[in-house]
Amino acid sequence: MLSIIQAAGWPIWPLIIASIVALALIIERFVSLKTSRILTPGVVDEAIKASQRGVPGPDTVNQLAQHSVMGEVLAAGWRALNANPRCSPEEMRAALEAAGRSAAHKLERYLPALGTIASAAPLLGLLGTVIGMIEIFGSQAPTGALSGGNPAQLAHGISVALYNTAFGLIVAIPALIFWRYFRARVDGYVLALELAAERFARHLEPMCHPAGGAR
Repeated sequence: MLSIIQAAGWPIWPLIIASIVALALIIERFVSLKTSRILTPGVVDEAIKASQRGVPGPDTVNQLAQHSVMGEVLAAGWRALNANPRCSPEEMRAALEAAGRSAAHKLERYLPALGTIASAAPLLGLLGTVIGMIEIFGSQAPTGALSGGNPAQLAHGISVALYNTAFGLIVAIPALIFWRYFRARVDGYVLALELAAERFARHLEPMCHPAGGAR
């Protein structure tokens, strides 16, 4: 491996750094996007059951929020009603939507960085290729004949060009695959959160004041 790095020259170092960062992001996303951390089966039913006789107290609200990301979103509806007993359905739904946007932002964390690596790695490989080509042409004799140039410099230029091209693709392809995988997974989670929040909002609406009305 060390011989490959030496043959590829200094342009491969940005690609090595990008590959390490991409691997760290992929591992972090696999851990953070576990279904158990985002969607807990039955949490909506439990929240509805807990609030059938009224909005629970802060302890129950905090317990729901710590349950999962979905719990955080649903707890926002309870918090809105606890903070403002005269909360309207529109205000309660706005609190749920704000919590949903915050949750979606957390789920998308680091995905732009992974997508940037997937896009930039081929360009970094192309940069190494261009540098290798420059070394190849630099090894030519003044007359332009390769046979009169420096064979060692010529071989090094070819190595730089080929290794950087290959390594750029090796980094970019897995990064792109995992970026698309995580993107699809997040979209599925966001849809599930939206459906759960809508169902919970319909349950909480009778506890709210009509807009502009009196309790």
